[in-house]
Amino acid sequence: MRKTHKFYLLTTTAAAVCLLNAPMALAADTAADAAPVATAGDDNQLEAIVVTGFRDSLMHARDIKRKAVGAVDVIVSEDIAAFPDLNLAESLQRIPGVTISRDSGEGRQITLRGLGPDFTRTQLNGMEVLGNTASGMDNRGGVSRSRAFDFSLFASELFDRVTVQKSYAAEQDEGGIGGTVQLSTAKPFDYKGFKAVLSAKAQQNSNVSGKTSPRVVGLISNRWGDFGALASIAYSESDSNEFGYRSFNWGPIRANPGNIGSGVSAADAARLTAATATIYAPQADTYSTWYDHRKRLGATVSLQYEPGDKLKLAFDGLYSQLENSRQNFALATSGVNSLTGNITGTQVMQSAVIQGNTLIASSYTGVDLRSEFNREEDKTKFYQLGLSGSYQATEKLLLSGLVGYSKSDYHLPVLDKVFLESKNHAFSFDDRPEMPVNTYDAGLTDPSKWDLMRMDTQENRISSEYKNAKFDLNYALNAISSVKGGVLYKKFVNSGAQWSDKEFKNVPANTIISNDLKLVVPYKSLGAYIVGNVDPVYAAIGQVRDLEAQGAKFATPGTNYTVTEETKAAYLQYELNTEILGKGVRANAGVRYYSTELTSDGTLNTGTSLQPVSIQHKYSGWLPAFNVAVDVNEGMVARFSANRDISRPALGDLAAAGSLTTAPFGGTISTGNPNLTPFTSDSVEGSLEFYDGKVGSFTIGVFYKKLKSFITAQTSIMPYSQTGFPLSFLLPGQDGTIPYNVSHPVNGPGADIQGLEIAFQRDFTFLPAPFDHLGVVANGTYADGSSPVIISGNSVNLPLFQLSKYTANATIYYETDRWGMRLSSAYRDKYLDGAGGNGNIGSGYKATNNIDFAAHYNVLPKLKLTLEGLNLSNEHSIQYTDVNAKRTTVNVSSGRTILVGATYEF
Repeated sequence: MRKTHKFYLLTTTAAAVCLLNAPMALAADTAADAAPVATAGDDNQLEAIVVTGFRDSLMHARDIKRKAVGAVDVIVSEDIAAFPDLNLAESLQRIPGVTISRDSGEGRQITLRGLGPDFTRTQLNGMEVLGNTASGMDNRGGVSRSRAFDFSLFASELFDRVTVQKSYAAEQDEGGIGGTVQLSTAKPFDYKGFKAVLSAKAQQNSNVSGKTSPRVVGLISNRWGDFGALASIAYSESDSNEFGYRSFNWGPIRANPGNIGSGVSAADAARLTAATATIYAPQADTYSTWYDHRKRLGATVSLQYEPGDKLKLAFDGLYSQLENSRQNFALATSGVNSLTGNITGTQVMQSAVIQGNTLIASSYTGVDLRSEFNREEDKTKFYQLGLSGSYQATEKLLLSGLVGYSKSDYHLPVLDKVFLESKNHAFSFDDRPEMPVNTYDAGLTDPSKWDLMRMDTQENRISSEYKNAKFDLNYALNAISSVKGGVLYKKFVNSGAQWSDKEFKNVPANTIISNDLKLVVPYKSLGAYIVGNVDPVYAAIGQVRDLEAQGAKFATPGTNYTVTEETKAAYLQYELNTEILGKGVRANAGVRYYSTELTSDGTLNTGTSLQPVSIQHKYSGWLPAFNVAVDVNEGMVARFSANRDISRPALGDLAAAGSLTTAPFGGTISTGNPNLTPFTSDSVEGSLEFYDGKVGSFTIGVFYKKLKSFITAQTSIMPYSQTGFPLSFLLPGQDGTIPYNVSHPVNGPGADIQGLEIAFQRDFTFLPAPFDHLGVVANGTYADGSSPVIISGNSVNLPLFQLSKYTANATIYYETDRWGMRLSSAYRDKYLDGAGGNGNIGSGYKATNNIDFAAHYNVLPKLKLTLEGLNLSNEHSIQYTDVNAKRTTVNVSSGRTILVGATYEF
């Protein structure tokens, strides 16, 4: 019998399925060799999974779903390199209620049921972990120092199972109101004996001409009696190029009467020259390009020792390394006479199109342009070591435990920028098209017209470290019920710092550099223009690049802080698996107690200087939870869950520090609040599931979360002189009257989120051949929630950040024993990512719909050829500010990615 290997999606609702020491099998040489699959409870042992294709995998997913308790979704790999995903974030987007953010053409972070990445906890082989990376784009926040796990760290091929726990049970670690993502690597006892697989692919992106990059994966595993060992490795390189339009932001502008030309109507001129600025204009309409060469290396090792049925020991290790080598380019109207604020200096506005209070198109003369070449080199190293085991002490008592350590180190040793300036240009912009259009006069590619303006240097470090230890026991009271209990100790330390240096080279006079130090942007862009070549310019000027070695001299205010959390927890949980009135009933009920001691070390503004400070805070609480599933009849299961959980405040919100970002038009200051209390959520949810034998299922569920002590941003605009920060932090030519956005977190009154999830799967076996090989998997989620945000002293109710009201996924597949193909769609509705600024209310992203494709052909029983296409529609990422005006800030294309490869099973 021919065997094909697939990922399959388990839209399951079983807290039991999530236990990481339950064996989930990768496919063996024949279907009959597949290993058994177990849930967390001994009462729910399942039969061996026999998978001969994608259709059968969905059937087994339905079996696991029917025998579940709480709300869980699972992706299980039946073979490595079998799903069209570059990393785990891309895989997770197939799950109902999960949406992802993207960067450099790849998925990065996830949002679950409308709650953002900071609300989702990530566990790897049973232990909580955190790993951060960075975006090359300022509009996406740059370096990510948060609780949001960056799933781009890991290749999807390293894992045999990804579990998303949506409902909460007392036995689970606290800390994820949105849910918990559990990652599990393969283990040697997943196989009957020797197993080896090798996969190789070639990858190419449509926005990068003439570059093909490799993607290689290998796994080897064997068993020798009671002992087994497994190792896997995944290595890939990729080239991506996001290019398009961006602006620094939008803000109110005012023009001097002498800077208004005759082409502007008298009515518009009156509005533009009024004493109070009321017209919003883009600040530095920019053509930008973000090129990234990415390397990803991952490796796992797993050892298992099981001498008999009582004792089970396992050691798991994982190492992952992600490297980015970026070259970013921009052409902006932000020279000395820049369009980053009021219309002054040599600028003359020659025409204006105003819609409401927004300047949507305009033309100018006398504008100075600025080009940017930014080179970045960053690396994230992640590793984890874990030892776990269980012992059947008596017929009724099972003991289990786990100890482990993980660490993520992010280092950005190179972020060097060279700015050139070209003076006195004619320029116009038109933001009415979805892709805004800039028009320039001549001279953009003439190196003699560009002079050195500024050089910026920056370095960053972030470290996240976890020490985990827990001990559990499970005592069977009788054939239908048991009691679980356990204790946990966890220590988390997050530290980091930033160093920066900005040096102007055009004051008091221009610094001359030769034309051979300049070049035209070498990658796809909306336009051609001259930039300064970073390395040769730095070499010629001799500017300091190793800032970290200089210590406090170049330290960026407010970025050097450490957050330490020590948590002790204990739980008690009762479990039931029986029949009541002829109906199968599975349930658990329990309570968890936690206590966390927080220490935040950093520097705070005292009004005249930044001084070191350490703040301690302790909080604790009780978390009750109840989950039940009832087999109403042969084809229907009803579920209900009620629980309380917490999410700890964002790391930046807890910082005993303040951060300052300067800009030509003003800037922002953000400070933390170590005395914040955690988010607390009381949640209820229920679902009905309908099963049609072995060919299909339909699920409908609802959920509601009441969030207390919801942390929100308090934002106001004030003159810089009132912030208390030193005037020396300002840019040349600025004084204390320049307006700054100042924000800090506070515990607000709370928030609500409610939603509906629908999932459908059907094999079209009722159709005549050859259409009987068709099938479809689809799901959709509706979520709604809002919270107050304090802006300029006023409370404004905005949708929860990262919440998309509507999301949907659909896959149509066709599969035979010889070949198969799938076409998938992932839709995400618009969402906000911030409170806005400069008078804009809210900022966010427009809706997206990404289309992916995968096909395979089994040349031989053990040789499979694959073809995959990602983002076939070349979906653009579009950001905007202000929920009403929706002023475009970013519109970029990341291109289509094609992968061709082969997998051989030994």
